[in-house]
Amino acid sequence: MTPAFEKLQKHLKQLPGLGYRSSERIALHLLVEKPEQLPVLVEALEEAARAVRRCPRCGNLAEGESCGICADERRDRAVVCVVEHVPDLVAIERSGAYRGSYHVLHGKLSPIHGIGPEQLNFESLRARVESGEVSELILALSNDVEGEATCHYLTGHLPGGRELKMTRIGFGLPSGGGVLYADSVTLKSALDGRRTFE
Repeated sequence: MTPAFEKLQKHLKQLPGLGYRSSERIALHLLVEKPEQLPVLVEALEEAARAVRRCPRCGNLAEGESCGICADERRDRAVVCVVEHVPDLVAIERSGAYRGSYHVLHGKLSPIHGIGPEQLNFESLRARVESGEVSELILALSNDVEGEATCHYLTGHLPGGRELKMTRIGFGLPSGGGVLYADSVTLKSALDGRRTFE
């Protein structure tokens, strides 16, 4: 293989879910089998890089002032589902079981990996809570040590006192599992079976 091919394969392999074989197949597909798709893909990537950014309110993907969920007046803004990543939000939306708003942390606390509160999207969540518009936070974080630590951090560092209800999904999600890999029925059960987080 050529150095340029190996460089492309190396960069593709760094994408989530792609190993050596998958990255090799994609590179061969784009360069040999369907070379006409390559310029279209490059253009789409460049356009997305220019247009897509984080919603300043919730952290979801947005192209305008805010994301489509924050802009939707039919959503219940008083109930905020806190998730780790955008794919978690997408999984909950796909279930159709939730009509509130979201807040994407873009990770979870993990001192071992050098991820503290400063690296996560906490400040805009604090601002939302301080504004008084939020009555309930649904903590839809992974059921693992880092997820639990993040939940505890949120309960200890967000204002609101007794007026702010905090619930935690858990029923229906396997221990150590995440929101992203749960099916629609499991996510509905988890949301319906949420409990007060203490």
